[in-house]
Amino acid sequence: MLSTLSRASATPLLFRSSVRALSATPAVKPASPEFSSGPCKKRPGYDLWNGNPRNLGRSHRSAVGKKTLKDAIEKTKEILGLPEGYHVGIVPASDTGAYEMAMWNVLGERGVDVAHWESFGKGWFGDAISHLKLRDTVEVVEHTAGYGELPDLTKTDPAKDLCFTFNGTTSGVRVPNTDFISADRTGLTLCDATSAAFAMEMDWSKLDITTYSWQKVLGGEGAHGVLILSPRAVERLESYTPENRPLPKIFRLTKKGKLDGGIFTGATINTPSMLAVEDYLDALEWSESIGGLKGLIKRSEDNLAVVADFVEKNSWIQFLAKDPATRSSTSVCLTLDLTPDQIKVFVKLLEKENVALDVGGYRDAPPSIRIWCGSTVETSDVEALMPWLEWAYAEAQK
Repeated sequence: MLSTLSRASATPLLFRSSVRALSATPAVKPASPEFSSGPCKKRPGYDLWNGNPRNLGRSHRSAVGKKTLKDAIEKTKEILGLPEGYHVGIVPASDTGAYEMAMWNVLGERGVDVAHWESFGKGWFGDAISHLKLRDTVEVVEHTAGYGELPDLTKTDPAKDLCFTFNGTTSGVRVPNTDFISADRTGLTLCDATSAAFAMEMDWSKLDITTYSWQKVLGGEGAHGVLILSPRAVERLESYTPENRPLPKIFRLTKKGKLDGGIFTGATINTPSMLAVEDYLDALEWSESIGGLKGLIKRSEDNLAVVADFVEKNSWIQFLAKDPATRSSTSVCLTLDLTPDQIKVFVKLLEKENVALDVGGYRDAPPSIRIWCGSTVETSDVEALMPWLEWAYAEAQK
């Protein structure tokens, strides 16, 4: 594949001019214009009332409420292929709440490496030093890179705890694998996988605490997070109590020095939305119908392939992720040969035509667009979108 630079230099100026002149409106629109990176598109064929609202108006502590929550937990384990002994809990406040819960409960026992290359990972680093004030008691090392790149993750220390994001939702940069994590590590790994879980292969033996929100890859409703614990994480929770760190009730994972097992069988810490849980179950059942995890991954990778083919053929659009091995298949971030103001026009044009909604780049990212290509998005819709990108590029320059 030619590099961005070589493609641009090899492209005649005449071609660039012809692109600007090509402003004929494409004939076909995507069947769904929903390419938002969160909350994300609902599954194909979704209808709010297609599901079985068996416990709306019922207590989450009732037998039917507990069973629904437990069903969601067990289906999660099954579809993700979690190893024996791993725990899954439904917790408050989306992925943010789940990850903060993990940080507040386990960090401080030893030194910490924080690897980040986009805004949310940077936020975890800020919380570690500014709110948890870990540098007052342990060594905290920052491993960082700019948008579009990964830091050198081989420099992380297996004796330290490691905080990292599997897929950078705001940069479109993912870890290609977890080979950088030692199988003999003594520290814990805390992985924010909110736009990776269900769309990317994940080696669970390398992940001790993993968090996500089902509003991403599965297109579920927001407000709830999922927390996955390995046996090593449980051991830490039961052997380490942070000093001088009061934990709010919604963060507490242990009782009398032992894991609060109820959280991981459906006895949630606070009242969940049972409608949202039913919505999640609907998405999980759809996942099973398309081949489970392998089917979900293939759909997302097929969507990325469509965009990659388009980028390869057009010199004016580039992936923010410079290395193809690190390109996200869900949050696909792209830079354009347009000024920041022209990119805003580009995004508004697509929205006005009801072709692509919510595709502006993240506010902290370089001027860019971001197309959600997760598993609930139809590949045919991504294919239909591509000519509209070319149209909007021409129109934005007028």
